[in-house]
Amino acid sequence: MPRSLHAWLMLGPALLLLAGFTHVPALATLWHSLFSTPMPRRPAVFVGLDNYAALAEDPIFWQALWNNLLYALGTVPLSIALALAMALWVNGRLRGRTVMRIAFFTPTVLPMIAVANLWLFFYTPDYGMIDRVTRLLLGWGPTNWIGARETALGAMMAIAVWKEAGFFMIFYLAALQAIPPSLLEAAALEGASRGRIFWRVTLPLLGPTTLFIAVNAVINSFRLVDHILVMTQGGPDNATALLMTYIYETGFRFWDTAQASALTGVLLGVLAVIAALQFSLLGRRTHYR
Repeated sequence: MPRSLHAWLMLGPALLLLAGFTHVPALATLWHSLFSTPMPRRPAVFVGLDNYAALAEDPIFWQALWNNLLYALGTVPLSIALALAMALWVNGRLRGRTVMRIAFFTPTVLPMIAVANLWLFFYTPDYGMIDRVTRLLLGWGPTNWIGARETALGAMMAIAVWKEAGFFMIFYLAALQAIPPSLLEAAALEGASRGRIFWRVTLPLLGPTTLFIAVNAVINSFRLVDHILVMTQGGPDNATALLMTYIYETGFRFWDTAQASALTGVLLGVLAVIAALQFSLLGRRTHYR
């Protein structure tokens, strides 16, 4: 059997699943975005780019897009930095590091619905844990963390970072343990300080892992919105509305499937552009061994 045929046979099942559950639905969604929403007595009609033109005039769409960009800018760098810091900490010779690893990873395995209900208690004004701590340490009064426009989106970002950082830590921990100790020892023998070893040896070798985590973190920042649906439903006054929450509301609350398909097309386009920028910018600085 030719090696190429053997390779395609091995890849076939995975490619079929990928096409059936990813590429075909994406293309079908883009196709449906060019039609009107079908009704019981009115079939779908081809409308071209009218659904996208309607989005351009929709202020809630622009608010959700802006919120999502802020959400990504606030959660992605912080999640990556925190994951790297935790991985460096538990990778060292630390007593009880197994317990620390479990503690850092635990938020990842919790269902997002359970996390949302847990943080609802934390954010409860006056008697929630956060208000109790801020009153004790800073003397602040009761704060409606998820009920005020000024703090609602930041409160949602904090939950995402808390849940995501432990997941990304696992990848960094695996990458740190794959670095040959001889490289670190050689740098130390040359008189390099710990900080210089980190910047000149460890961090460059973590480049492929960082690129992988960065792409996944951006996707998650546009995809994981369960806690927002449970806690704020996009409010107050669309302060926490993101593209995915708006898609859910448009498609399943108002049953405007054509407009929801157009929103999904925009979401896919935004993610494709960001991923291309990440690969073009970070890929040049990534070194593969």
